[in-house]
Amino acid sequence: MIATPDPQPQQNRLLALLPGEDLAALLPKLRFVRFPLGAPVYESGERLSHVYFPTRGIVSLLYVTNNGDSAELAVIGSEGMVGVSLFMGGETTPNRAIVQAACDAYELPARDLKEKFAEGGTFQLLMLKFTQALITQVSQTAVCNLHHTIDQQLCRWLLLSLDRLSGNRIQMTQELIANMLGVRRQGVTEAARRLEILGIIEYSRGLITVSDRRALEQRCCECYATVKIETDRLLPG
Repeated sequence: MIATPDPQPQQNRLLALLPGEDLAALLPKLRFVRFPLGAPVYESGERLSHVYFPTRGIVSLLYVTNNGDSAELAVIGSEGMVGVSLFMGGETTPNRAIVQAACDAYELPARDLKEKFAEGGTFQLLMLKFTQALITQVSQTAVCNLHHTIDQQLCRWLLLSLDRLSGNRIQMTQELIANMLGVRRQGVTEAARRLEILGIIEYSRGLITVSDRRALEQRCCECYATVKIETDRLLPG
């Protein structure tokens, strides 16, 4: 069996946008890690010791209430970094970070992140731009959950996930999607069924296949486009 080589750090958009000398200074401090589906990256209130630059997969930021209900705030893939609270002045966060799709990432210790951020320059600017993009996504998610239908929310969620995956398949049960969106499972089941009838998706045993992405975009609210446009504007590449 031939071993698959580890992804390169430049497969993460933030690391790829760094000048050569900045990336060269970080490379010895980066460590490749792999997270399986469902693995926690960090828990609510936990002191963060590292940040993560994904090169593949999806990490979901969740808020979990005291009674166990949850809702997704944002998703992060190879365009970003998990753990922005470390350079924003906090050591902990009230959110959970859970792997939504099996994730490869490069881990950077908190101390090295803070030292590099304190230098200013391109690294600091990129981290702040990504934070702005992340805030846009969190804000738009709140608007979408409040004002748009479950059908539109599901379309947005599917598109955000597809953008961070290499193919057109998403491994996720309807129950987990309902937990991500903070809605009843029955509502997700009915919304997914409507998309199936239209031939936009196929759903079988926890695997969603998007057959017609263009139709999915047409049925989505403006929230997906707003997040994508802002992210691409701030972090072109």
